[in-house]
Amino acid sequence: MERTIRLDARKTAAANAESFYEEAKKAKQKLVGARKALDDTRKKIRDLEEKHEVSVGVSAPKARREKDKKWFDKFHSFHSSDGFFVIGGKDATTNDILIKKHTEKDDIVFHADVHGAPFFVVKNPDRKEVPESTLRETGDAAAAYSKAWKLGVGSCDVYYVTPEQVSKTPPSGEYLGKGAFMINGKKEWLRGLRLQIAVGFVKGAEESVTVGPASAVEARTRYLVKVTPGDMKSEELAKQIKNQALKKAGKEDAEWIKTVPLEEIQRLIPGGKGRVVP
Repeated sequence: MERTIRLDARKTAAANAESFYEEAKKAKQKLVGARKALDDTRKKIRDLEEKHEVSVGVSAPKARREKDKKWFDKFHSFHSSDGFFVIGGKDATTNDILIKKHTEKDDIVFHADVHGAPFFVVKNPDRKEVPESTLRETGDAAAAYSKAWKLGVGSCDVYYVTPEQVSKTPPSGEYLGKGAFMINGKKEWLRGLRLQIAVGFVKGAEESVTVGPASAVEARTRYLVKVTPGDMKSEELAKQIKNQALKKAGKEDAEWIKTVPLEEIQRLIPGGKGRVVP
């Protein structure tokens, strides 16, 4: 690479040479400083990588990618052991959305006999006869995600109705708040449902963690842990759930279970607390 050198005609040859020498010294000093800063930065990066706080320039093969968002991600959801898709509200807003926008005439609507409980819906677009096992599993989910879990009770009652029986029109002189609906006509009851859910780890699935009634989760994976109401906070409970699953897994499966973030488990625990049961 050629470089043009400009001489100052007002200076002697010796003076010009001195100027170039001084500029070269300054440039050399800057280069030394830049190299030192670069070395310091590289050292900091290595230290951080060793602490697993950051990874720069390399994509870890086990890094978990954020999955594509689906319309049902805002709800509780699982597949029953018979293959029916079940979705449930999480709060007053999602209760409203679930009943108004995502419930159709051949679906079945469930609600725990507890004030403020979420609705659960068995989706039935093919108009099939819904088996007793799916009805029971959906009732179990509706019970577990009701306020009965936070109250620490062992069981509660759940009823189910057709979508036509669910109305937003209150009796004269009454008012229905967000997430609340009137139920008209006869209710079918599931009495004394035990409050329990199972957390399962599913290899290769879009959702690596699934939560639902034990019989539904068992249909998808053998790596599941059962949870009931208790006093253990969600972070510690999630750690215990993960450790229990790791004990059941072989070496290969244990490696991918280790990559599941605790937060992914925590967000699925009813009421934010619980305890592991055999």
